[in-house]
Amino acid sequence: MAGTVLLLTGGGSLAQAQAMVQDVTAAPHLSPATVKSDGPSAGTSAGPSGEPASSSSASPSAGTGTGEPSVSPSASASGAAATETGDDGFSDEDAIRFWTPARMASATDPAQHAQQADPSARARLRRAAPAAPGVAADMPTAEHILGLPSVGTIFTYDTDPTTQRMHAHHCTASVVESPGRNLILTAGHCDGGKAVFVPMYAAEKTLDKQTFGFYRVAKFFTDNRYVHNSKKPISDLDFSFGRLEPSRSGKQAQDVVGANTLVRTPGYLNKVTLLGYPASHDPEDHPVRCPTQTEALPGFYQIQAKCRGMWGGVSGGPWFSKVDWAKGTGEIIGNVGGYNGGGNDDDVDWLTYSPMHGDWFFRLYDEAKNNQVPQHGSTYNQPPLPYSMGGGETWSHAKLLASGEYTGDGKGDLIVVWTDGEVTLYTGDGNGGFTGERQLSARHGIFQNTKSITGGDFAGGTRSDLLVVFDSGEVRLFPDIGTKGLDDGIKLADAGSIWSHADQITGGSFGTAKYISDLLVRWSDGEVTDYTAVGDKGFGTEHQLQKKNSAWKDATLVTACDFTSGNNWDTLVRWSDGHVSQFQDTGPSGTGKEIQMAPAGSIWSHDSVMTAGSYDSNGWPDDLVVRWSDGETTMYTHTGATFGTEHMLVAPK
Repeated sequence: MAGTVLLLTGGGSLAQAQAMVQDVTAAPHLSPATVKSDGPSAGTSAGPSGEPASSSSASPSAGTGTGEPSVSPSASASGAAATETGDDGFSDEDAIRFWTPARMASATDPAQHAQQADPSARARLRRAAPAAPGVAADMPTAEHILGLPSVGTIFTYDTDPTTQRMHAHHCTASVVESPGRNLILTAGHCDGGKAVFVPMYAAEKTLDKQTFGFYRVAKFFTDNRYVHNSKKPISDLDFSFGRLEPSRSGKQAQDVVGANTLVRTPGYLNKVTLLGYPASHDPEDHPVRCPTQTEALPGFYQIQAKCRGMWGGVSGGPWFSKVDWAKGTGEIIGNVGGYNGGGNDDDVDWLTYSPMHGDWFFRLYDEAKNNQVPQHGSTYNQPPLPYSMGGGETWSHAKLLASGEYTGDGKGDLIVVWTDGEVTLYTGDGNGGFTGERQLSARHGIFQNTKSITGGDFAGGTRSDLLVVFDSGEVRLFPDIGTKGLDDGIKLADAGSIWSHADQITGGSFGTAKYISDLLVRWSDGEVTDYTAVGDKGFGTEHQLQKKNSAWKDATLVTACDFTSGNNWDTLVRWSDGHVSQFQDTGPSGTGKEIQMAPAGSIWSHDSVMTAGSYDSNGWPDDLVVRWSDGETTMYTHTGATFGTEHMLVAPK
């Protein structure tokens, strides 16, 4: 079965092998897993990398005649070190005798959730795990597979220093490339003694009958500063490498099952496939996989992913950015671990964490490859955290967006008006991303009654201005807000004016060639008007582009940019039926030539807010930003007559 992935359906039967090479974004569709996700029994608690806590032993008592010790989760929270396993003379035969089926079945994930969370960490994590069950309703569910040969289970043990009781542990690990062809990656909280790694572990088989054999762990390489299951920044270092002994036949693991490539975590937003062995809620201990999306874990150099069914036992499991399902290996950018051992304080099965694989990770990797004991000092200075715009739960409340160059650095910025009236400025990095945010107006102020906004060069100067239409019909121009903020602004129309019927506005160059000082207005009766040379003295010259009509009443969203490099900017319209049109070369003589970019009934019916501007390195205003109904926010760079390349800015809720 080497090189295959097999699905286990509800009854435990085997479906046909999936023997195709695929990127994780196009992984073969499988039915939902039969992971028991109905929650722990009364008096227990369970988490993504934690076990139900039970007053009874998880293994047979001494009176059963099995000779098995009582097993319970480890209470250890001491600092980790990269050391020998301390099991000199522990042979393959000893491993077979020690790791009996009963002992392996009783092993628990060593992630420990009994500590009190650091108050500052708890505050940082407020957005990480929504409490309401309904929030997680649409997330993916892990699905059972037979496994990948390069991924398996690692069994370890430790001894409680107080009671001297032995604790058997169960984690997930993966073979990674190394010159000695003998390294595995797991979580830092998974290291321990009498350790064995079993590739593509099958619980129904004894240790000596496993398909790809087993490999004793001679040495673990864990950052000496790491503290098991910490809830502090040191949890960023929850990764470990194990050096394997050859198999009973003298072969190295990489020569038998292949090896995975380690790649730096590209950023906070990634498409991944999680893989692990959630033994705590699966007596048959079959592995699961879950294609999902990552986002930042606020306050930590870590990422998080949502997927139901990631119960205890998945600790250390790989997060693949790509998988060759036929070969059985892929590219790994993360591993289950981090804050609290890889799970939040509520011990939910659907929220899992991973450390970022950055400088410290690859330094440890080099030390493991060279068989060097890590000595990283006694303190950990968290690296500067890449800026995160937050998650979809927050961004589902983004009511209005406006593009512009508000800060004077020549890079496109984004203004957001939230449903509670708060106004935020996001500073662009010039490469299609953002470096920070600044509050321009507190919530529950006048901007809670904002109807439409747009950026533009309306008041002169070198920075963009913000033009705002309020529900009352009042219109105000706020010049140079990057410097001045949102002061009283300049009133262009009083409350009760005709502008209460201006449903959509967008700034652009629609006849005034040099500056973005023109204003396109879609009125409530379907009329469309172009005001050229708008300024702080008034609305300039009005040009009627469309007489009032029923068709344009259905123009739900309107924005504009120079998508086609014509004499004037182009107007982008999302209609109520979900189709998207582009009107090229909009100017005083008309809305321009219409082309269809998306048909009716398309996914664009979920486009809730949009704006366009110049955000990436080409310096041209052809980038489209969209906030979707689930809070996901994306940017389409280099948009032309078709949508450009999509980049996720905010993951969906």
